[in-house]
Amino acid sequence: MKPTLLILAAGMGSRFGGLKQVEPIGPSGEAIIDYSIFDAIRAGFGKVVFVIRESFADAFKEKFDTLLKGKIEVEYVYQELHMLPEGFSLPEGREKPWGTAHAILVAKDVINEPFCALNADDFYGKNAYEVMANFLTSSKNSTEYSMVGYNLKNTLSEFGSVSRGICDVNEKQDLQKIVETIKIFKKEDKVISVEEDGSETILTGQESVSMNIWGFKPSVFQTIEAKFSAFLETEIDKPKSEMYIPSVVFEMIDENLATVKVLKADSPWFGVTYKEDKPYVVEKLNSIIAKGEYPEKLWK
Repeated sequence: MKPTLLILAAGMGSRFGGLKQVEPIGPSGEAIIDYSIFDAIRAGFGKVVFVIRESFADAFKEKFDTLLKGKIEVEYVYQELHMLPEGFSLPEGREKPWGTAHAILVAKDVINEPFCALNADDFYGKNAYEVMANFLTSSKNSTEYSMVGYNLKNTLSEFGSVSRGICDVNEKQDLQKIVETIKIFKKEDKVISVEEDGSETILTGQESVSMNIWGFKPSVFQTIEAKFSAFLETEIDKPKSEMYIPSVVFEMIDENLATVKVLKADSPWFGVTYKEDKPYVVEKLNSIIAKGEYPEKLWK
């Protein structure tokens, strides 16, 4: 059974200032999301599922329905604020999405095979998809999951702070714990983390971080649903509360509900968090294309 690619594309793009999921960055107008799908197809994925807001549906379908016809199976699912487990209702005035765990959960009815979940606006590199596809097709344990780890220093923005999940890995390359760190930035030649109380911690930059490229089995949906309900019991009335998938994964590891293999990929990572990131990303991508890793025109 071929694995599925689950692309989390429902973010509003508020920091970027537009619908960054389809922002052109390639030489022929390709978006980062195009390169993700292209890499997934050549790595052996059989289906792509887009998690989007219904208001994005026309833009996504106009772009991808014809483009991907005959290349890979395509499905769309919507992530909306009111999509909550039975017994919960949307608080008045809630505007912020519920987070990446909720984004994965809304796809539970269309995925019955091992799958890779990732961000729409991050470039993960060819090898990341290859090692993920190999894991998803070879791992037989229904509660053995995976992630691709990147060096922290290679994932920072030149134009503002970023949020990263910092990982602790054992000698078997199994993830031990993960800490969501919400404000990390470059300061002169140092990498700085700002704690909730405003204090600063100097990091090495070599920390292994999650860039939200995860390998899951369908068993994960039941666990996420239960944990999301528990989250809502205490957090539903907090306007900015979100449930991050790294936090859920850490809980599953801590409770012996799953193991997570950290996969090493010889791939670059870059993303468009801020509008100022775009020229840098275009330059990086052009250098990779010049090496022959991608054609000048991705879709022919």
